[in-house]
Amino acid sequence: MHGFLTIDKPAGPTSHDVVARVRRVARRGVKVGHAGTLDPAATGVLPVALGYATRLIEYLADARKGYIGTVRLGVTTTTDDAEGDVLETRPVPSLDDATIEAAVAPLRGAILQVPPIYSALHHAGRRLYDLARAGQAPTLPARPVMIEHLVWSRTDPEHLQLEVVCGKGTYIRSLARDIGAALGCGGHLASLRRTFVGPFRLAEALALEDLPADPATLATHLAPPELALAGWPAVRLDAAAAGRVAHGLALRLPDLAGERARAHGPDGDLLAVLRREGDTWHPEKVFGS
Repeated sequence: MHGFLTIDKPAGPTSHDVVARVRRVARRGVKVGHAGTLDPAATGVLPVALGYATRLIEYLADARKGYIGTVRLGVTTTTDDAEGDVLETRPVPSLDDATIEAAVAPLRGAILQVPPIYSALHHAGRRLYDLARAGQAPTLPARPVMIEHLVWSRTDPEHLQLEVVCGKGTYIRSLARDIGAALGCGGHLASLRRTFVGPFRLAEALALEDLPADPATLATHLAPPELALAGWPAVRLDAAAAGRVAHGLALRLPDLAGERARAHGPDGDLLAVLRREGDTWHPEKVFGS
């Protein structure tokens, strides 16, 4: 059983809880992992890999992600979301569209962003949330992130809805915090829903409550492993070339562009990830023979 499930994670379970649910349904010995952790309170797209598709998770690290989030103005919290303790409550001033846009505009494009103190990032060998709980939270440096798309709408005087498309390492909680700070009243992320991770889309997602109870039905919901490599250059090999790749040998493929590519065997199944080295292509990962 090899491929990806696109799960619509509900609020409450952790990403690891979702993996555990899928693992209980999958056949004994099938590896299961997830790509792109979602906080327990967040909902939406969680790609779950099964079988040799787990070896492709690393290639999703740089995938673009989409979110819809709600910012609660006037309240700051320890975690920059609704799960944390309230730090301060301030009145929300009367805000016109121009004032809100002036606060949001600097957060578009290539920006420097300070991660939340309560996060899974490491500092001095420990998770930040462990340091924060122990009262040892460090002062964090800002990190470069890419906000490709950020639009807002006003739902009521105290809430903004954000639509975000961003690159890796972006925290929507930090966007909510920074918008609130720029508006002078503070804010936090009240809710978050992820709409896509790379090629994995909410429209194709399976609700966790609809997860099948038997492996055969689960297999019918799997997308092929190569979906994680969508958009990569691809080549279909004949039997001789596939045999070389299966044994870890390089190939000359002069018509293949790029630095990495996916190779399929004569049957069309994903056979390997190839890496260019000079004028030859070397198997980086081989999945079958």
